Amino acid sequence: MTFDVGTCAGDDGSAIDWDAQAANFDEEPDHGLRDPQVRAAWATRLTDWLPPEPGDVLDVGCGTGSLSLLAAERGHRVTAVDLSTEMAARARVKLAGHDARILVGDAARPPVGDSRFDAILSRHVLWMLPDPEATLRHWHALLRPGGRLILIEGVWGTVSPVGIPATDLVRTLAPLVPHTHAERLSGDARLWGRAVEDERYAVVAVKAAEG
Repeated sequence: MTFDVGTCAGDDGSAIDWDAQAANFDEEPDHGLRDPQVRAAWATRLTDWLPPEPGDVLDVGCGTGSLSLLAAERGHRVTAVDLSTEMAARARVKLAGHDARILVGDAARPPVGDSRFDAILSRHVLWMLPDPEATLRHWHALLRPGGRLILIEGVWGTVSPVGIPATDLVRTLAPLVPHTHAERLSGDARLWGRAVEDERYAVVAVKAAEG
């Protein structure tokens, strides 16, 4: 299946300098989670999506580490990966004192070696990668049996929309996992700090358990 994905490019077509974006990244309500209501809304969702017992969580394309921090606060051992050294530096500060390691690397091929995870978390990252299907297969291979892919995605724009529709993502995951759960997020303004009209959703896909 071919996704109508975007690229990491600005309005003028140039590549986004994520290092330069890092200083202001957390000003978006759903990035910095500085508003207590926005933070609480994401914390509630993550509690539902992540495994109930503390485990190993990989946050790919972690940005400044806001979701990684929520996972760590729930007792999970977090590995967070971002391609931007400046984003990773801010994530290290944010996660100081928690059971977490922050790595610089490609979200599609995170530099985790032989490590395996109970959950892989990705928010608004998959749609920007050049080969989302290959990335999903690789992430799936990094999961332990029974592990979860937590994929927060959407479709943005009306004239030339970009992103991954939820139905397409669920269909692509079907050969990899026996169970998926899709959850609409557009209607919950608390998550975004404002009302949104575009398609935003989460898909939780559970890898088959051994035996």
